[in-house]
Amino acid sequence: MFAAARIAQQLTAHGIAVLRFDFTGLGASEGEFANTNFSSNVADLLAAAAHLRAAYAAPALLIGHSLGGAAVLAAAGSIAECKAVVTIGAPSDVRHVAHLFGEHLPTIEAAGEADVVLAGRRFRVKRQFLTDAAEQNLAAKIGELRRALLVMHSPRDTTVEISNATRIFTAARHPKSFVSLDTADHLLTARADAVYAANLIAVWVVRFLSTPGAG
Repeated sequence: MFAAARIAQQLTAHGIAVLRFDFTGLGASEGEFANTNFSSNVADLLAAAAHLRAAYAAPALLIGHSLGGAAVLAAAGSIAECKAVVTIGAPSDVRHVAHLFGEHLPTIEAAGEADVVLAGRRFRVKRQFLTDAAEQNLAAKIGELRRALLVMHSPRDTTVEISNATRIFTAARHPKSFVSLDTADHLLTARADAVYAANLIAVWVVRFLSTPGAG
């Protein structure tokens, strides 16, 4: 996805090393999306952080887009070295994903799974995905975050409404910031929108990654 690639490039240009990866069954990652859920996404994040901690240095910044944004909010508290979190078009409640499946919900409940199309991509969703989502309490995680937070969202997002950004921002403690991605769609498919988001993240995060008292 261009947005993720651009953000990684910009952070690298600012001297911040980046690990970018897709969750299981998405993008270039192996495995079956149907066998995943929100809990497994959070586990993937923690595994990636553990790898960085062992091989290089633990991540000080977590960035997540859409449901990945919810995942970084849930995972950050378990990564002691994390100092800042950025969400882009993230839902404030993991149960939000259920309404995205709309007319497929009866089939998922009755048959145990169904093929759904989200943002132009087809996914097989199993009942266990919805069950796991219903068990999450993301609001509590946000309230206990104690990390610098940047919430980015577009008022034109038709996949995850901007009211989700309001709830995330309200639930979080300071320091926190909100940026409206005015012209963007949910996927930040326009190059200008992705570049804008990337540049803002790179500038915003520097103060939280800098050594206290330096400069």
